[in-house]
Amino acid sequence: MTWRSPTVVLCSPALPDHVPAAALSVVRGAEHVYAAVGLPDTLRAALDAKPAPHPDELTRQSGVVLVAADAGGPGAAELIAEGATVIEAPAPPLERAVEVMDRLRSPGGCPWDGSQTHESLRRYLVEETYELLEAIEDGDRTALREELGDVLLQVLFHARVAAEHETDAFDVDEVATQLVAKLVGRHPYLFTGAGRVDSAEQQQLEWEELKQQEKQRESLVDGVALGQPAAALAGKLGQRTGRAGVPFDLMPAGADDGSRLFRIAAAAARTGTDAEGSLRGVAKEFAARVREAERAARAAGREPAELDADGWREFWPASSA
Repeated sequence: MTWRSPTVVLCSPALPDHVPAAALSVVRGAEHVYAAVGLPDTLRAALDAKPAPHPDELTRQSGVVLVAADAGGPGAAELIAEGATVIEAPAPPLERAVEVMDRLRSPGGCPWDGSQTHESLRRYLVEETYELLEAIEDGDRTALREELGDVLLQVLFHARVAAEHETDAFDVDEVATQLVAKLVGRHPYLFTGAGRVDSAEQQQLEWEELKQQEKQRESLVDGVALGQPAAALAGKLGQRTGRAGVPFDLMPAGADDGSRLFRIAAAAARTGTDAEGSLRGVAKEFAARVREAERAARAAGREPAELDADGWREFWPASSA
């Protein structure tokens, strides 16, 4: 009788009821298919797999296929040590991204990645976030996919750095666990059947109320990120205080530019307008018009750097409004 090498099929923890596609033909053609301890009963029944015998007996059988969830479990470990073929599902891309980040950060990995801290990474988080915003504003789907990945990298990077903290460590799984708990907790009507929400406006109000209860904040302006762009900050403060009933006449009343700009951004937010986004749109349009005037000047044989006020007016594009 010709000896046939054994095969160990490893199921992904993320999909415990499925075998890797590459293993299907092997399982179908095997004379003996066994299910390791811990394999879901539904999968064992679907494969018509028998409970795995003692590892010593497994290693003596020719052409045996063991379906398992853990490469280090009974039977699987022994077969692999004997040279069994291992078929496993590729890691889901997100899980693979975490693994790559771990490798970059671990001893023997990338020196630059290994030397970074939360503080040194701040500038990259800001840069990547603005690049993502630009891709959204430009409607560039290719850039959007890439920039979302770059922002995800920042999340994975900071979570990996956090996992190394000496006294208060947490990892990306804990970050995700807290996020899930937050989303479920703030949408009770979806996940627990408690209450009812009929509009986005009502949902937003309930979100803020639940957030206030969770955080146990003393002030309604606690939790507003003071490091955000100034127009966005003024808008957020104006919006949040407006919801709490703070009248607009209590906004900064000075005649200085800062106070006037604050009132504009706060008033816009209270009417549902994103002052930061609106200002950014106008600024981008202005930059585009400068470039158009420069191109027109060069086409006429003039250097933009040498234009005076009248020259700029001569080549300034007509308003499309």
